Amino acid sequence: MAMKGRFHFYEGYSMKEVTFPVRVMYELGIKTLFVSNAAGGMNPQFKIGDLMIITDHINFFPEHPLRGKNFPTGPRFPDMHEPYDRELINLATQIGKEKNIHLQYGVYVGVQGPTFETPAEYRMYRAFGGDTVGMSTVPEVIVARHCGIRTFGISVVTDLGGFDVPVEVSHEEVQKAADKAQPLMTEIMREMIVRSEQVEKR
Repeated sequence: MAMKGRFHFYEGYSMKEVTFPVRVMYELGIKTLFVSNAAGGMNPQFKIGDLMIITDHINFFPEHPLRGKNFPTGPRFPDMHEPYDRELINLATQIGKEKNIHLQYGVYVGVQGPTFETPAEYRMYRAFGGDTVGMSTVPEVIVARHCGIRTFGISVVTDLGGFDVPVEVSHEEVQKAADKAQPLMTEIMREMIVRSEQVEKR
């Protein structure tokens, strides 16, 4: 099952609506979720166009996607010690090396939006341990883990912030950078799907 785009919290959808597609995936028997996003880079080692494999996330959304009555797909207080599957990360790393695709690794910070971050906000998120920041992904991953679905995520670094010289950013520039990096990300994910049987949980 593939989705073209997603529902964003900043568009006015509730968290239940934002994560409803993941609930549908669960009912259809989906076992693994691949997610991607365009994100602002805060790590000084990153550059525009980099692909960052998400190793963890920080949730700054004002509403939690599991707030309310607990769905029977998982426990009331689900464990989140490994939100992004380590075996899938290792598989992506192997594929990246084979195909000579440069990969970064780091923590994604999920925020409400829809404004891009101020220089001070970038620095704050960086101080909290973030490497990229964006307006999606975290709610879907939380619900996927609640459902027992393994997840793998990649951020495309489309702009940079929090450094000494503020850089103005526009949605058009973000889209352009994402489009340029998309073929490499697609190549990794496509190969991961082909080899997915190698990382099936025993």
